[in-house]
Amino acid sequence: MSTTHDPDRFREDHAPDQTTWEEVQDSADFQALRRSFRRFVFPMTVAFLVWYFLYVLLAAYATDFFATPVFGNVNVGILFGLGQFVSTALITIAYVRWANRNLDDQAATIGARVRTEEGR
Repeated sequence: MSTTHDPDRFREDHAPDQTTWEEVQDSADFQALRRSFRRFVFPMTVAFLVWYFLYVLLAAYATDFFATPVFGNVNVGILFGLGQFVSTALITIAYVRWANRNLDDQAATIGARVRTEEGR
């Protein structure tokens, strides 16, 4: 008996077959999950990209504005730069909360159905 472990063989033995994946992909539940995901992700991505390119364009073409002192050695450019980090963290937190409320149950239901269909 061999004691070596072949991870590819394990995946092949336990992975749902192509027909199951195609059935899941065509199912109304999966399409609803995709629509839910896209309703959150696409607008948030567009908003973040607008915010990001605004920062880049202002840094490149509005150097006098970015150099405006706010307090001490802190200027508008530094606040915009820090705002990029803050907005990224806020988007991540918002996505995790939203996904926990809206996606996880749907994904678990679909996953359970795939596992059930495999067992038939």
